[in-house]
Amino acid sequence: MSKNNWEGHLEALMPLLGHRNWIVIADMAYPLQSGVGITTLFADEPYTKVVSKVKKMIEKYPHVFAHIYRDKELSFISEDIMPGIDSLRKEMNAICGDEAVSIRHEELIAKLDQAGKLYSVVIIKTPLTMAYTTTFFELDCAYWSAEQQEKLNAALSV
Repeated sequence: MSKNNWEGHLEALMPLLGHRNWIVIADMAYPLQSGVGITTLFADEPYTKVVSKVKKMIEKYPHVFAHIYRDKELSFISEDIMPGIDSLRKEMNAICGDEAVSIRHEELIAKLDQAGKLYSVVIIKTPLTMAYTTTFFELDCAYWSAEQQEKLNAALSV
């Protein structure tokens, strides 16, 4: 596959992806995972451009929405130890805003590992060389809420 065709590949997968699937946008050092359900793509584009494109792609499909997670460590990295991080963080916030929840990187990797045992995970690596900048999109069903599921579960337990 051409390294510049990540969008076409993801676009083709989107109708197949659903709740419990993940899409991850990562930096260059993110490892190539070997799990059966994991697809890794390379996007030779700026990191924030890829995050923005993926977010918009998810939003255009009526069957899913995304819980967005970011590495908690990112909040503690300062400009003096990683020059350029303030600018990147500002761009990331402009794209995801308050939607992104910060969770420690190892916890997110554990969630991803668990999900990857049964469900598909798409990882999109970018040329970015800054640590703890990964954005995780955990897909969920857009037309069935947790409240609806609770009501159904209550009815089933009667």
